[in-house]
Amino acid sequence: MWGRKEEGGMSPAATAPEPEAPKTIARPPSSASTPAVAPPAKPVERKGGQALIGKSLKVKGAISGHEDLYVDGEIEGTIELEENSLTVGPNGNVNADVKAREITVLGRLNGTVRAGERIEIRKTGSLEGDIATTRIVIEDGAIFRGSIDIVKPGEATNAKRSEPAQSGANSKGDSAKSGA
Repeated sequence: MWGRKEEGGMSPAATAPEPEAPKTIARPPSSASTPAVAPPAKPVERKGGQALIGKSLKVKGAISGHEDLYVDGEIEGTIELEENSLTVGPNGNVNADVKAREITVLGRLNGTVRAGERIEIRKTGSLEGDIATTRIVIEDGAIFRGSIDIVKPGEATNAKRSEPAQSGANSKGDSAKSGA
């Protein structure tokens, strides 16, 4: 804040109203509770934006939604963002079955992974598990252990579930015909 004032006389005037304007708009009477209210208001305004799970957060359970998700903390369970993207940050550690449109791995991801469009494992990333996707990028230095199933566009999110159901239905149908 002090550095900005020293850089130019007009900069502090422009900088000072910006932080105060949202605080005043959020709750003019109580300035103490305003900072706590202002940060949550920003993610709510960005509907369809990007949600963030920070370094110190640990989540166990099912996550689903209609926003892009950036994970720099820990997740254990399932993640379903079929129309959105998942980014596992450099500090991220995800042990989950994942369904998303796009998945980018900079940290660690363990589980069954299905991406409708693409999976990208960066050089700092590690992915262990079975993958179903239409496109995959694995950079030099990245770690991957598992199997890759390249499928047609739109099939990646349903690849493993639809195949057994169809073959099971065909088997039952054939058995019923042969028994008749």
